[in-house]
Amino acid sequence: MSLALFDLDNTLLDGDSDYLWGQFLVENHIVERGYYERENQRFYDEYLAGSLDILEFLRFQLRPLAENDAERLFHWRDRFMEEKISPAMLEEARKLIAWHRSKGDIPVIITATNRFITGPIAVRFEIDHLLATEPEMKEGRYTGMVSGTPCFQDGKIVHLEAWLEEHGHSLEDSWFYSDSHNDLPLLRLVTHPVAVDPDEILDRHAGIEGWPVISLRQPSTSRHP
Repeated sequence: MSLALFDLDNTLLDGDSDYLWGQFLVENHIVERGYYERENQRFYDEYLAGSLDILEFLRFQLRPLAENDAERLFHWRDRFMEEKISPAMLEEARKLIAWHRSKGDIPVIITATNRFITGPIAVRFEIDHLLATEPEMKEGRYTGMVSGTPCFQDGKIVHLEAWLEEHGHSLEDSWFYSDSHNDLPLLRLVTHPVAVDPDEILDRHAGIEGWPVISLRQPSTSRHP
């Protein structure tokens, strides 16, 4: 069986779940608006530019998890899923996942966004395998720290290699779908790299390498590679 790897934010979703979570926290007065909006936008801009310091971002992004108990966080997350994530889930993404399943492929989401946010999203897409940045928990509370290597850029390869060894799979005839040039290290490893509504840098690389470019936002231009 072949692997079909999917980035999540701006690939399967019409939006970035990290950024949307920050918006949700601001809109519900869970964090201080001015500071959090400013920093959330700064980190997102740095991500798009390829200059994000992932550890600095995670200290910022995981702090609200450490400042609130799990019951309250899970209640907020349920609302976040309905208000922010459900409208962003792309129907063409569901169709693409279903196409791979029909071929006997194993779908896997691999994302830099932490598991607290992305776990329920993978469930909504009916994908059993999720590789994500892991927020640290101790005695039932989040610490605000990351556990292990962030699943970002080369860190995605670290997470994937561990998963491959654990599950006895390989990258033979593998696929990876992503919108972001931050995923170039992994795109270069798989058999079938596919750029999905790519950013400018990835679009340029896809053109040079001859990789397929598809859209999951515009049904008229969506197609299976």
